[in-house]
Order: sequence, then C-alpha cells, then structure tokens
Amino acid sequence: MFESAALRTRRKIRDCVAQGLIYLAVMLVSLVFFWLLVDLARGGMTHLSWAFLTESPRDAGRAGGIASILVSTLLILLVALVAAIPLAWSTAILLAELVPAESSFGRSVRFSLHVLAGVPSIVFGLFGNAFFSIYLGLGFSILSGGLTLACMLLPILTSTAEAGLRAVPDSYRLSAAALGLSRTAALTHLILPAAAPALAAGLLIGIGRALAETAALLFTSGYVDRMPGSLLDSGRALALHIFDLSMNVPGGDESAYASALMLVILLLCINILAMKLAYGLQRKKIMT
Repeated sequence: MFESAALRTRRKIRDCVAQGLIYLAVMLVSLVFFWLLVDLARGGMTHLSWAFLTESPRDAGRAGGIASILVSTLLILLVALVAAIPLAWSTAILLAELVPAESSFGRSVRFSLHVLAGVPSIVFGLFGNAFFSIYLGLGFSILSGGLTLACMLLPILTSTAEAGLRAVPDSYRLSAAALGLSRTAALTHLILPAAAPALAAGLLIGIGRALAETAALLFTSGYVDRMPGSLLDSGRALALHIFDLSMNVPGGDESAYASALMLVILLLCINILAMKLAYGLQRKKIMT
C-alpha cells in the first residue's frame, strides 16, 4: 500500500514536470514572437503611415512608401495560389481517396513530393529563370515569379491536404455510402469540410513561405520597384524589398523596419481570415 502511494506520487510529480516543460516551451515560443513583433514595432512604427502604404518608393526606398511593392507581392502570391492549389489538392485527393496507400504509384508520388520539399529555394529560382523566364519567354515578370512559387508550394499543399483527408474518420465515408451518396458528393459535402482546418493550415504555411521568399523571386519576378501594369511586368516582392533596404541601401533601416512590420501584419491578417473561413465552413457543414 505504501509503495503504491509512492508510485502514484512519483507519477504525479513526473506529470507535473512534463506539463510544466510543455508550458515553458509554449511561453518561450510566444516570447520570441512578441519580442520580434515589439522590435519591429519599435523600429518601424514611426515610419509606418497611410502615405507609406499608398506611395511608391523613391530614392531607392529611403523615401516614399511601398504601394507598388504591396501590389507586386499580392499579385505574385495570387498567381502562385491560383496555379498551385487546384493541382496540389487534386493530387492530395487522388492519393488519399483513390490510390491505395501502399501502391507503388502512391509511394513514388510521395517520394517526389518529399524531394521537392527539400530542394533549396535558390534552385527553384534558377529553374524558374531557365524555364518560365527564358524558355517560355515570360522574362522577369510577376507571372514567372508566381509560377515559380507555385512549384515551391506544391509539396507543402499536397502533403498537408493528404494528411488532413486521411485524418477524416472512415465513418464519414461509410455513412455516405450507406445513404447512397456518390464518391464525389461525399467528398464535396462531408470529407473536404471535415478536413478544412488541415487544408487551411497547409495553405497558411504555403502563404507564409511564399511571402517570405527572396532568392527564387530575385531570378524570376525581378527587382523593379515601380507599379506593375500587368502580370508580364517585373515587380519587387516585399521580402526582397526588405532585403535590399537592409543590405544595399544606406539609410534604409527605417523603411526596412516598417516594411517588415507590414509583412508581419499582412501575415497575421491572412492567417486570421483563412482560419475563420475554414472553421466557419466546417461548422456550417456540420450543422447542415
């Protein structure tokens, strides 16, 4: 009886220690994020204004704003998502719903995705420059940069979407079959809404990587900071603009801090919006 009580005490102590370490890790991650946010706010808040968001850069970025940079960034991101999402999610549906998990075809596709996920971004940039910019004749353009980023996003979006689809309980599929629903109807009305949080998480990871990319866009979308007139115009992404201000422009630190703060704010807004849409879609489908 005494030994069992001692064992319970030691087990309780181990549980408390493990729980404390988990909370400590969460606090450290949160502190790093808040420290970064406070540092950016302290360095860039004084330079951040409505004029900074609505004017184009002047004097190599020391003066003016980032209006043309924001437009180029959003256009590049839009091209990347429009090109990558249908292909990635279709591949994920194929792997999760139609192809057996242990088939040679499925293993080959997953191996290819894992290799692509580990390829450095500079290699994607050189590929995009050779294929999209030179071979297809798109030149240094927003379209070349967006398509290059789409190639980078494919393994992330496909892997996360497949994992989310496989996490949906088989009872959903069995219930749909019992009700006489077709596989397409079950996928549209049951499985995809249930996997919406995983799809949103993968989408957010992909957006974060796309917005933070510099090397790949340096060789594809170009370095021009003027307002783009079309997708075939060159455009400078926000992360590339921050890099240029920090490394190549003396006296550009304030603009770099303000641009970095704007990038973080943009990421936060996209994250909040995407998660709300995903959970709203899931709740609506469950209620109906």
